[in-house]
Amino acid sequence: MSTAPAPQPTLSKPQTRILVQAAAAVCEEKKGQDTRILELDPIDSGLSDFFLVTSAANDRQAIAIADEIELRLKRNFGVYPHSVEGRRNAAWILLDYVDFVVHVFQAERRAFYDIERLRKSARPLTPAEFDAELKATLAEKTRAARKNAAKPRSGSAKSTPVKKGKETKRPALKAKMASPRKTPAQSAKKKDRRTR
Repeated sequence: MSTAPAPQPTLSKPQTRILVQAAAAVCEEKKGQDTRILELDPIDSGLSDFFLVTSAANDRQAIAIADEIELRLKRNFGVYPHSVEGRRNAAWILLDYVDFVVHVFQAERRAFYDIERLRKSARPLTPAEFDAELKATLAEKTRAARKNAAKPRSGSAKSTPVKKGKETKRPALKAKMASPRKTPAQSAKKKDRRTR
């Protein structure tokens, strides 16, 4: 009896994009054909942010691509698929990671189902275009974080650094700072003289 993995928390969009990019890189390495990333319209999809679609020449290649995607995401990111379907048949293997879904088709099955046509509102991207967008997004977030770190925090007291070598303008403070500290015995003698 197999148990399903615990549901994973929904990832933020940049994290999801990094995972999709890693899965697309596997497709390219394993010679997947016509790899496309469909950025789904949030209103239309409701379930997932991205579809990653690739084609394989035969069932062995389809299984190799799906296995490597699953292994790489598990090893590098600690992410497991919520469900896997079609591995036995290998004509259409589906890896559901909740925020994105990987579809590994054999070429004739992909042509038959034509998943890109079914998701007309989705924005199709090649892995190279997706990679460029991800880098731009991460660079923008880095710039924003640096800008926010440079701003002083509101509500915190500003401390003015004391410059060495400058004399204080208040004479009483200057005299107090210049006089040596008195020992308790010296203070007691002074009090004694006052009381006489």
